[in-house]
Amino acid sequence: MIASHIHDALSQVRRLQALILEKRQFKGYSGTARIVSGTVVLLGSTLMNSTVYPATELAHLAGWLVVVSIALALNYGALILWYIQLPDDERKSVRVRPVFDAFPALLTGGVLSIALLLRGYPDLLFGIWMCCYGLAHTSCRRDLPQGNWFLGIYYVLCGAFFMLWQEASFLNPWPMGVVFLVGEVTGGIIFHRHKYADRENDDEA
Repeated sequence: MIASHIHDALSQVRRLQALILEKRQFKGYSGTARIVSGTVVLLGSTLMNSTVYPATELAHLAGWLVVVSIALALNYGALILWYIQLPDDERKSVRVRPVFDAFPALLTGGVLSIALLLRGYPDLLFGIWMCCYGLAHTSCRRDLPQGNWFLGIYYVLCGAFFMLWQEASFLNPWPMGVVFLVGEVTGGIIFHRHKYADRENDDEA
């Protein structure tokens, strides 16, 4: 009888811990924005692979700058919109640490990109971008859904492959298109499922 009560008490403690951790997780990122961003990357790859697009490194670099600018505008625009729509009392308590945790990896990716371009190694860029983007995911593992961490590992592994693959070419945009389409759609689904589970928990409470 006592053992049964102890077991029930421990179960309640575990549920309470899980609920607290769930409430602490950051919910400002948009699953829809991620899915649209992945689609933008694929569309950019399709355009850059077409015969009408100049097959030069400068043109492809400009194309990827446009793609990343659109993706940043979508994701951070959705983040800002979510934040300003919060009630005042909730806005004060929101922790935006994951946004800043991702910056070191992303800034490192930018510096490495400039260094590789200056030294004439553009074929390594895709691998660097994937690895740094993946590290940005793993740096936020405590504040985002667990699936986001595994997604970061996916990007790191893909990046490592394309850095080591000697046939990789900066003028072949398909690796970026496919890897980021799969990754961003998966990330969008993870965020959507996380928010749906949150609403279910709120309803049950």
